[in-house]
Amino acid sequence: MPVNPDHAIQPPAPVLLERVFALADEAATLAFGERFAKAIESVRAAISGSGNAFHGLQVQLVGDLGAGKTTLVRATLRGLGHTGRVRSPTYTLVDTYSAGALTFVHVDLYRVQTTTEVEELGLRDMTGPGNLMLIEWPEKGGFAVPRPDLLLQLTYKGEARSAALGAVTATGRIWLEKLAIDTSLAPYVSNLT
Repeated sequence: MPVNPDHAIQPPAPVLLERVFALADEAATLAFGERFAKAIESVRAAISGSGNAFHGLQVQLVGDLGAGKTTLVRATLRGLGHTGRVRSPTYTLVDTYSAGALTFVHVDLYRVQTTTEVEELGLRDMTGPGNLMLIEWPEKGGFAVPRPDLLLQLTYKGEARSAALGAVTATGRIWLEKLAIDTSLAPYVSNLT
């Protein structure tokens, strides 16, 4: 993929809260994705219970090829109750799914060449109440990518993975706090900074 100056990476937003999870293998990544989904449902319930509207959630997934981004997305959808096929949108760029009351938008920007291509996808129109957007390769979209609630970086070495999550909005912070108190994830917590 040629380097394109149009792919300016957005200035990093201040991280309000960060957690790092060690994922020993694909099974751990799948389990993490399911808990990721449960935290989403918990945040939706907490926000709705407080009389406020859930304005959606946008997560940017960063990691090398093979780091487990699509595996994590697939497990998250399964955790939200989606039973159909989940494929990588490498060629279609955007796939949408229904999972309960959520519309799940899965975006893969690996093949885009310019921010104009990303703008033409209309990603900002796909955010909002009832929408969960996970974007793979957000750095390829530059300023055309909506601001995230969460940044999730997957790194790997062989079968093992590390998932570093950073909350950059209040909604992202609430979500990450819910995930952090999930005792089923205790074996995976490697850093509570």
